[in-house]
Amino acid sequence: MDATPVGLRPASEVLAPASTLGVSNFGVTPNLSYTAEVVTSPADLLRGRGIQVTAQRLAVLRAVSSAPHITADAVADVVRREIGSISLQSVYDTLGLLAAEGLIRRIQPSGSPARFETRVGDNHHHLICRSCGRLVDVDCAVHAAPCLTPADGQGYEIEEAEVAYWGRCPDCVADARAADTASSATRRIRPRPVGRAARVTSRARRRDDTPTA
Repeated sequence: MDATPVGLRPASEVLAPASTLGVSNFGVTPNLSYTAEVVTSPADLLRGRGIQVTAQRLAVLRAVSSAPHITADAVADVVRREIGSISLQSVYDTLGLLAAEGLIRRIQPSGSPARFETRVGDNHHHLICRSCGRLVDVDCAVHAAPCLTPADGQGYEIEEAEVAYWGRCPDCVADARAADTASSATRRIRPRPVGRAARVTSRARRRDDTPTA
């Protein structure tokens, strides 16, 4: 296999089938007649972009690959478990470098911390749950970057579109429905007062019904 880290080749020349590409092997899910070549070594990815290979950068890249849509804080936790002490600022700097070089993608949901993923190049969209914050990938709406075309580009050369679909994930929808069902059942089976409690309730109702002068 050619050692070029993320070279473009016609799809017919790619050794691995498109269905096998994904974040676990630092591949890119294709949607055009060209696809990114699979590269299994994070070190090769860094060298291919002219980035000096360090333990810190390798650990950050592996952390993002292991958990798609990971936050910077979570990356720092993973890296510390792997190589020891590292400052959060160093993690941010490394994430910024990797994103600038196109090795990872930065996602910024409104009102939420930035997320990072290794699925790059296809300009896919995201589904975000308003209840629990879960974020998942969804393929490009038109199967080609930039996925959406503005009504008036005003002379801009559009490269990508950032699209987020907000709603509730299946688990949160199911939980909400279960809670509604339980609440309705509780209202229907409210126990009637018996014995002394029933007599007290009855007298109270009669007093309430007595007309005032």
